[in-house]
Amino acid sequence: MIEVVGAVFVRDGATLLGLRSACKRSFPDCWDVIGGHVEPGETAAQAMVREVAEEIGVFPTAFSELGVFDYDDPAEGSSRLVLFRIQAWRGEPWLANDEHTELRWLSPADLMAADNLAFAEYRDALIGALTSG
Repeated sequence: MIEVVGAVFVRDGATLLGLRSACKRSFPDCWDVIGGHVEPGETAAQAMVREVAEEIGVFPTAFSELGVFDYDDPAEGSSRLVLFRIQAWRGEPWLANDEHTELRWLSPADLMAADNLAFAEYRDALIGALTSG
């Protein structure tokens, strides 16, 4: 099973998602949380902090596990996603590599209207992260 992590940034009633590059094998041109693969020897939390720094140049300083989702990735097979709710971080998000072509803060209404989420099954978790303290 492939292990991946995702970061759910919460600010002003919105969550940060990235539009995945068209050249990506998994979920091209889809809105997705910031994250990636867990490398050998890493915990899920360590992988999340590393991936966030690599992809958007910020460093999570306060976070908690939000949920775990098992799914079948058409490109990679059986996968497990661990989502983290990020309450605080250092820096401002920017496109630090070519994983995504755009970053956008989405409200619960935006999430409900989005028809190209990478993993539609976590829509409720994203909205829940925005509505919980």
